[in-house]
Amino acid sequence: MSQTLQTALTHAGKRLSGAGIEDFRREARILLAFVLDIDALQVSLRLDETLTAEHSAAFEAALKSRMAHVPMSHILGYREFYEHCFIVTPDVLDPRPETEELVARALSAPFQNVLDLGVGSGCIILSLLAVNSSACGLAVDCSAKALDVARRNAAKLQLTDRVRFCRSDWCVDIPSEHFDLIVSNPPYIHPTVWKGLSPEVHHEPKSALTDGKDGLSHYATIAHQAHGFLAAKGRLLFEIGYDQGAAVAEILRKEGYRDIAILEDLDHRPRVVSCRTRAEKAE
Repeated sequence: MSQTLQTALTHAGKRLSGAGIEDFRREARILLAFVLDIDALQVSLRLDETLTAEHSAAFEAALKSRMAHVPMSHILGYREFYEHCFIVTPDVLDPRPETEELVARALSAPFQNVLDLGVGSGCIILSLLAVNSSACGLAVDCSAKALDVARRNAAKLQLTDRVRFCRSDWCVDIPSEHFDLIVSNPPYIHPTVWKGLSPEVHHEPKSALTDGKDGLSHYATIAHQAHGFLAAKGRLLFEIGYDQGAAVAEILRKEGYRDIAILEDLDHRPRVVSCRTRAEKAE
């Protein structure tokens, strides 16, 4: 049975609301715009139009996925992050607004060669390179599928000539060179916290969210390995959970790093820990 865009939106909103989707009106509009391949703002101008059978079927499929709490980014295939649109699949962590703080802090000082450990979609390193047009970098991940997504995003942003990719468990198999900036958003969620997160989160790769231990093990591993790859006066920046600042700072202190700082995001929550090369490398 044919229906107008207005009728489809109304029914979709009710179904999404019933499934526990909080922002059901906005998401219904976004999904309909996605199916119609138009801007969401244009939907309001076409409410009296009739959906084709093909569009109705596609809209129904999208609705069912969202009602099952599949993340919007997985349905749409992208997520906006730091003024760019990144391809997203179930093989990578969904880029989050909080991670933009890590990018902003990394951009607060000059750099020419950046290493991103646990690159995922590539949103961090590619955002950095998009702003700093003279820099280059190495993107590292243990997941071949994640690296494929990051490569696609590099091509999309026309950055393939300035970024290399390496499959490695943190620094274990990467080329021997020095970087003046190392960034990482490692899996830091405690397993018990992960279990209680929203259903959407459980559609993302678990290994990208939690270390299965105390949430701190990857910080310790990276902090230890990074010594061999951080240039003199180089910076190491981590994204952290809001309650992990002191613990991560202590890990870095024990490893001999200096200028350790816990940095807050716009909501005044600890979000980034930064430091510089350990003292014996300082000039």
